[in-house]
Amino acid sequence: MSDKKIIAVVGATGSQGGGLARAILDDPDGGFALRAITRRPDSDAAKALAARGAEVVTADLDDEQSLRAALDGAYGAYFVTAFWEYNDVAREQAQARAMAGAAKSADLRHVIWSTLPDTRNHIAMDDDRAPTLHGTYKVPHFDGKGEADRFFTEAGVPTTFLSTTFYFESFLDFFRPTRGADGALSLNLPMADSRLPGIAADDIGRTAYAIFQRGTELVGETVSVSGENLTGEEYAARFAKELGEDVGYRAVDLDSVRALPVPGADDIANMFFYYAEHEAYFAGARDPAYVRTLNPRLQDFATWLAAHRDAFTD
Repeated sequence: MSDKKIIAVVGATGSQGGGLARAILDDPDGGFALRAITRRPDSDAAKALAARGAEVVTADLDDEQSLRAALDGAYGAYFVTAFWEYNDVAREQAQARAMAGAAKSADLRHVIWSTLPDTRNHIAMDDDRAPTLHGTYKVPHFDGKGEADRFFTEAGVPTTFLSTTFYFESFLDFFRPTRGADGALSLNLPMADSRLPGIAADDIGRTAYAIFQRGTELVGETVSVSGENLTGEEYAARFAKELGEDVGYRAVDLDSVRALPVPGADDIANMFFYYAEHEAYFAGARDPAYVRTLNPRLQDFATWLAAHRDAFTD
C-alpha cells in the first residue's frame, strides 16, 4: 500500500462511503488504498472491509483530534455526515467544522464533501407553504450541509462538493408501491407532476471515486449527481414494466407527509416541496449524461429496479 495514495473514507460502512470503499477495493490497480474511518471497528461491516485489504481506523466525528489522527498520511478524504442518526443541524455542522479543520491540519490534497443545496437560496423565509423549522431552516438536513460548504472553503481545504439527491433505495423502505383494497398497485409520492432526480447509493461512491481519479481537476467545483430525473408517472411506468402489472401514480399532498409518525417528517415534507416547487433548479442542475462521463456504470432507474426486482415481489 505504500506506493498508493490513501483515501480516508468517513462512513465506509454506510451507503455513500460504502460505495466509495467498494469502488476503491474493486480496483486494486487504480493507485488508491482505502482507509476506512469508523466508530465501530469491530462491526461486521468493518471486519469485511479489513478482510478485503482495507486499513480500518477508529475515529469519532465529534472529536476533531481523533479525526486528525485518522487522516495522518492520507492523500484525500471523503466526508459525509449521518444527520438522521441525531436530527440536529448544530451537531452536523460541528462535525463538518471538525472534518474541515482536521483535513487542513493533515494537509490533505483533495477532499470530497457530500453536500446538498441550501434551500433558503430559493424558498423565501416567509413562504408558509414550507414552514420555517427551528426558527432558521426550511429543509434542515439540506440547509445545514449547504451552509457548511463554506467551512471547507474558508479553511483552505481543496474540496470538491458532491451534491447528492434522493436514493433509489428509498423505494425499498419508504415509498414502495402499495396494493389497495381493489388489488391494484400504486406509487404514492408528494411530487405532483415534477421530476424527482434519483440515484443508486452505490453510484454516489463510484462517482466520488471517479472524481478522485481525475486528480485535482474538480477541486472547487460542485458536482450534482443523478442517475435519472423522472416524474412520478414515469417512475410508476418503470415499476409496471418490471413487475409486469399496472402500477398507478398517486400524487399525495404534503400534509400527509407531515403527519407521518417519523422523526423529521416536517423536514421531509419541506424537502419534497423544494424538489417539486424548485424543479428547474434542483433537477436542472443534475444531468445524468454528465455524471455518466465520470461514472460510466451509472444506473438509470430501470437498471437499478431490475437488479432489485425480487425485493418488490415478496
